[in-house]
Amino acid sequence: MPRSVLFVTGTRADFGKLEPLAIATRDAGFDVSFFTTGMHMLERYGLTKLEVHRTPGVQVHEFLNQRPGDPQDMVLAKTVIGFSDFVKEYAPDLVVIHGDRVEALACALVCATNYVRCAHVEGGEVSGTIDEIYRHCNSKLASHHFVSSDDAARRVMALGEPGANIHAIGSPELDFHAGPSGVTFAQVQERYDLPFDDYGICVFHPVTSEADTMGTQADALFGALDGSGRNFVVIAPNNDPGSEAIFEVLAGLPEGRFRVLPSMRFSHFSELMRNASAMIGNSSAGVREAPFIGLPSLDIGTRQTNRAKSPSVFFADATDTDTIASFLQHEWGKAHPPHDAFGGGSAAKRFVAVLNAPAFWDASLQKTFHDIPG
Repeated sequence: MPRSVLFVTGTRADFGKLEPLAIATRDAGFDVSFFTTGMHMLERYGLTKLEVHRTPGVQVHEFLNQRPGDPQDMVLAKTVIGFSDFVKEYAPDLVVIHGDRVEALACALVCATNYVRCAHVEGGEVSGTIDEIYRHCNSKLASHHFVSSDDAARRVMALGEPGANIHAIGSPELDFHAGPSGVTFAQVQERYDLPFDDYGICVFHPVTSEADTMGTQADALFGALDGSGRNFVVIAPNNDPGSEAIFEVLAGLPEGRFRVLPSMRFSHFSELMRNASAMIGNSSAGVREAPFIGLPSLDIGTRQTNRAKSPSVFFADATDTDTIASFLQHEWGKAHPPHDAFGGGSAAKRFVAVLNAPAFWDASLQKTFHDIPG
């Protein structure tokens, strides 16, 4: 029987990173499935579980782990209970989690306490806020690590993880951006009713430690974007605390120049980025995918602090309207050389090569702390 590999996805963003790995794993002969939960299950965010179901040749298991407005600790508790029951029945050989979301933390905890082999994708990165805490916790709970860079690998080693279990494969979502999107820009415009050709992309998520000020930040940021007179495609924020205040600001934007979408298919989002004039906000796409494409981006606030550096990435606080206006004036439509510090689009191939090595499956699940020499 082929080994079973279960990918945990809770958001449209982590699915875009896990999908290339899952497809390559499926094509390598493994039994692949998804545990689909979190934002995927909420209608407000476009029921993106449907995107997971569109992946051919995999099983999809759904779990509703929250209601709108649930605090993160409640989401964590619900996911632990649901995933624990699921793992005991399904018994996967490997669970793959991504990043820094609370769903990933819950599943990593279940795997650690039940000695289920668990691989963490894109650990070892720094970003500030509680996301970084979750990410490092996931690294300590997981038994294997697939990181995006050598710097990330060193940080995971600093957490006491053995070098033999750490693999630098690059950022998986870049695999998709490295090739054709599979759709035309005209198809993107038609599907999402985009009335303009010249536009920027804005994705502004809440920062949980700044939940009380997210309305003020959003009001300042979108006020500056509105004042520029330019057109924007806005992707709705995730469901972390503080999102309601952002939604209130989005509801007041002029519809003629702002197209607000709950989510997008990843192929369509990739094509949207390739044709955009700039990207603004605090999504990881602005500091990881935009530089890879050569799209100028303005990183807003603290959510991605220290996450990545690239000549095409600029920085400003949400209330720094002068810097925002300057970026929109001087960087709009400018093409930058592609930045490949986080890989060149071969993460899935490298991921499968590790899974195909017997040493991966022979590694002990009894973890010990490995000090860095010296």
